[in-house]
Amino acid sequence: MGSNFIRRLYNLYPDYKIINYDLITYAGNLDNLKDIEKKESGKSIKDKRYIFIKGDICDFKKLDKLLLKEKIDTIVNFAAESHVDRSLVNSIEFVRTNITGVHVLLNLVQKYHINKFIQISTDEIYGDVDKGKSHELSHIRPSNPYSASKAAADLLIQSYIRSYATPAIIVRGSNNFGPYQYPEKLIPLAITNLIEGNPIPIHGNGEHVRTWIYVEDFCRGVDVVMHRAAHGEIYNIAGTQEKNIDVIKRIAQILKKKFKSVVTYANDRPGADMRYAPNASKITREFGWKPEHFIMDSLPSVVDWYLKNETWWKAVKEKRVFLDHYEKQRRGQYY
Repeated sequence: MGSNFIRRLYNLYPDYKIINYDLITYAGNLDNLKDIEKKESGKSIKDKRYIFIKGDICDFKKLDKLLLKEKIDTIVNFAAESHVDRSLVNSIEFVRTNITGVHVLLNLVQKYHINKFIQISTDEIYGDVDKGKSHELSHIRPSNPYSASKAAADLLIQSYIRSYATPAIIVRGSNNFGPYQYPEKLIPLAITNLIEGNPIPIHGNGEHVRTWIYVEDFCRGVDVVMHRAAHGEIYNIAGTQEKNIDVIKRIAQILKKKFKSVVTYANDRPGADMRYAPNASKITREFGWKPEHFIMDSLPSVVDWYLKNETWWKAVKEKRVFLDHYEKQRRGQYY
């Protein structure tokens, strides 16, 4: 999500200078922005429109020095520990990054009078939704350490908006899919496993319903919010609903594989949410934003991207940090 958003800003707004501050943990990948790095090579520091700085979101001193040096107008926080499975295995880093990291940023926004702070949150904070849809004022009912840490950050931000008039906006995105997605997530895992001739592990019965949004549509929504939304607002940015198992069937069809022969079933997550259903009518009503891509129609082009970029995802899947977690994921081990 973050790399795709940077690419959008870089290509659309030639007057913007973009600073990408990232710790590059297991899911971080500098190869995601090689095209931008190539365009920037050879430029002097003062002429560069894109700069990468390796750093920890919880490192107040380093961020303090950065904000003192640079005239930063807007902070968009994509930084997060974001995989539910990993939060069930070890939640400590989720609390640190997703709550403490946001707290650090909020205090720096106050100190340096940053004009706008945008938090990238998630529809998972609403929890399991049996019927209807979740709108921006719906109850927050997180079901796992990941969504709980994101919900806590949302509440902390809202408290700063109320207490300090912090110029913050919260964006709650639904399940993103598209190029450069870390391959432990369902769609890239399914695609790459089938390309490699390996089965796809399915949690539970696969009947979980998710609202899928193509990453470029999501980034376009964040762009709209960043430039047009008022401080203190919250927006759901969401796509179309499909069951996990139907998404996997579509991928198998595209790759000409028989579904029943390419799946294995594992224990479901403890306290698994069966349905997410964010209502994105607010951003449509206020700004005219709508998704332009629909998952079942867009999957062929996504599969094609992974077919053409095997070097990128194979390098990721060969790393021990991926393999160790994948074994737990494949077996449905959460403790």
